[in-house]
Amino acid sequence: MKVDKKLVEYLANLSRLEFDDTKLDEITDQLKGIIKYVEKLDTLDTKDVEPTAHILPLKNVFREDKITPSIDRDKIFKSSPDSDDGYFIVPKVIEE
Repeated sequence: MKVDKKLVEYLANLSRLEFDDTKLDEITDQLKGIIKYVEKLDTLDTKDVEPTAHILPLKNVFREDKITPSIDRDKIFKSSPDSDDGYFIVPKVIEE
């Protein structure tokens, strides 16, 4: 892939970034280095390597769903400073 100042200006525009000429040259050189490094990886023989999304084998650990009783609503509202019709009453925090 050919990386030049014009490409970096285009990418900066897409990203809504602005750079002066000095910074643009610096970023162009950095991007060239990154692309050169990635192209080195293309020389590796990966035909026997299985594609993966993570380096470690991962699996979900699911627990069995068990129905358990909930906490008694009346008991919860007794410990609440204020409640009304099954709702907690709290101080207003949004100013108008």
